[in-house]
Amino acid sequence: MHRRHFIAALGAAGLSPWLAARAAGTYPERPVRIISPYGPGGSNDTSGRLVAQALSEKYGQQFVLENQPGAGTRIGTQTIARSPGDGYHLLWCAAPFAVNTAGKANTPYDIHRDFVAVGPPVIGPVFLIVNADSPLHSVADFVEYARKQPKGVDFASPGSGSGPHLAAELFALTGKFDALNVHYRGDAQAYTELLGGRVDATLTAITTALPHIAAGRLRVLGVASAQRSAIAPDVPTFAEQGMPEVIGHGWFGLIAPAGTPPAIVQALNADVNAIFADAGIRQRLLDLGLEPQSGSPADFQSFIDTEVERWAKVIEAADITIE
Repeated sequence: MHRRHFIAALGAAGLSPWLAARAAGTYPERPVRIISPYGPGGSNDTSGRLVAQALSEKYGQQFVLENQPGAGTRIGTQTIARSPGDGYHLLWCAAPFAVNTAGKANTPYDIHRDFVAVGPPVIGPVFLIVNADSPLHSVADFVEYARKQPKGVDFASPGSGSGPHLAAELFALTGKFDALNVHYRGDAQAYTELLGGRVDATLTAITTALPHIAAGRLRVLGVASAQRSAIAPDVPTFAEQGMPEVIGHGWFGLIAPAGTPPAIVQALNADVNAIFADAGIRQRLLDLGLEPQSGSPADFQSFIDTEVERWAKVIEAADITIE
């Protein structure tokens, strides 16, 4: 939208003078820092840089993504918890933001006291994938097979406490079979083990597996989403196969320190909604295995609260320790 038309639209909508001033260019007046709690090169880093680049281009001011990995995302998260709530310090957070709270991990921050949700998030659906040499072709086949194994089945997981790890635990609890999650450093190593026949399955992001699926070396049995995924629309959900309780995913989203002015929160939320609505950016995110969402800061906060509640039950039932 042309700048003067956008300002007029703000006035017509009855928004605050601060927002109108923002549209005229008073925010941001200096570079904005966005912390990624992971190292460079992963989907959190790459998606965060897409958002940072789009915001930089929109405002002619740098939104700089900085990697601060470590301690299960707690190092980068703590940095933003201790930063001023001025709109110039943001977190491109990830699923452990909720999981650490659900598992009562010892964190130097409180996600409800020290942060405010901005959003909306991007969601990384997880897919149940087996070696193509396996005789299994559905979720029901897998459950029947798993229940017959005296020592249970092995899942390759990209990390303890990750969305894929907990989704696999939820699947095992719901399917009433024993499972061992074997943790690796990321999806690529997990799929290497699956291709080598050293584990029974993965329940994780599909992107790294796509070339192996196309080559006929891996087979997809289902997706743990409420609806089919735009990433692989031919794959049926667990719900379609009789297990609607099994919903799990990874996710990323924009978070600000507590005290950030509501007008800035609302404005940044509108910006990210617009970014995710862009067809080119949406496709780039889908190529990363991520589905961009839409919604308000309140919607994102509700999403986070639901994540905490869901995984707290799984962590307790499966007797998982989140360290």
